[in-house]
Amino acid sequence: MYRGREGQWAFLLHRLSGLAILAYLMLHVFSIGSFIFGERFYMVIHETYDLWPFRIGLLFVTAGVVYHAFNGLRIIVMDFTGFGVAYQRQMWYGVLLISVVSFLYAAWTLYPRLMGGY
Repeated sequence: MYRGREGQWAFLLHRLSGLAILAYLMLHVFSIGSFIFGERFYMVIHETYDLWPFRIGLLFVTAGVVYHAFNGLRIIVMDFTGFGVAYQRQMWYGVLLISVVSFLYAAWTLYPRLMGGY
């Protein structure tokens, strides 16, 4: 029975962050590969990436990659150690904390770019 505890949320966020990373990777490959259609097409795509939704998306990609990586390490610890399952809840909150801190750091670092400057 689904109870919405930390384990289910960790699983759901891990899957969603993995799909988001996959979508970003496919967009990135398309973007780089668009050069075969000419420099003008390539530049139009990259100018589109400078719009505000893509700038904000950069922050969420950063948080998603960090969450996915550290949650993967949490899963490895749970699978390969005897004590990992007992502390999975605390480790998940640690992963969330690291993800939020990395999101805030990325927002602080990218603030000038997010506001339209470089």
